[in-house]
Amino acid sequence: MNNWKTIAANLVQLELPLARLDAKQQQQLASLRPLPAFAVAKLREALALEWTYNSNAIEGNTLTLPETRAVIEDGITIGGKSLREHLEAINHHEAIELVTEMAVPGAQLTERMVLDLHALVQQKIEKEWAGRYRTMGVRIAGAPFTPPDPLKVPELMQELLTWLYNPAPALHPLLLAAAFHHRFVWIHPFMDGNGRTVRLAGNLLLMAQGYPPAIVLKQDRRKYYNALNEADAGNMYPLCLLLLQACERSIDIYLSNLRGNAGDYKPIGNLVEEETLPYGEEYISLLARRGKIDAYKEGKTWYTTKEAIEAYRAGRKRMR
Repeated sequence: MNNWKTIAANLVQLELPLARLDAKQQQQLASLRPLPAFAVAKLREALALEWTYNSNAIEGNTLTLPETRAVIEDGITIGGKSLREHLEAINHHEAIELVTEMAVPGAQLTERMVLDLHALVQQKIEKEWAGRYRTMGVRIAGAPFTPPDPLKVPELMQELLTWLYNPAPALHPLLLAAAFHHRFVWIHPFMDGNGRTVRLAGNLLLMAQGYPPAIVLKQDRRKYYNALNEADAGNMYPLCLLLLQACERSIDIYLSNLRGNAGDYKPIGNLVEEETLPYGEEYISLLARRGKIDAYKEGKTWYTTKEAIEAYRAGRKRMR
């Protein structure tokens, strides 16, 4: 791993959104403890369902969110959908259960964990390759690089997993997860299932540090692949920002449900119509996309609060 300097440079651009993320995780969420066990269990299951749907959809699975829920929760077969798509939903949900079990506070990701996650992702689909590194060369359509020779994969994975716990300098958990994410995709250690596996393993890193999973949405598929391509060119900022916003969205879901304040967040367009604000809809949307204000995305719509916009404006005044 030799890109830690590039990653660390992102600390300057991401300082404010990272601070906001940590404040929500370490202060706002902590203030609600002890968290009601039943409510937390329901939220985790809802996020697990979203995680499965979106991660599979990014890879081309055509099951909708309601269909994914029916397959997982009710064991229903969806007409017109392939057996593989059904198995992908079931497999991924089981892999999330394993992530949850393994992500105890301070847990360190090991090679065995990665292989076990991949084995679950590919079980009953490609048994020959499930939980095993590739032994053949591969090419990734649209990627600006060719993954390394298969003979180098075990060594590169060991190097990556060792680097995780000896980075120089020490990185914020979110940036560390982003660095891991990019390097894993570059190594492309498996014949298939790399994307699902890295999103599982990367979230294990976050969850072991007390953060909720960063769920990359299906709607952000193109942005996600573009961010990975930018990282290949040495620009880690888009990938770091995308994962940060995905993680913050999950925290917002927890806070909104546990505090009952989901109504405070509104679509930016609605907020502009209802409130007297210092900025227009386009500018506020730009601030949301760049992580400058407290906001989260549902589908193609960004949600924020009047307080978040006022906090940004106040911060700008202090800087003058």
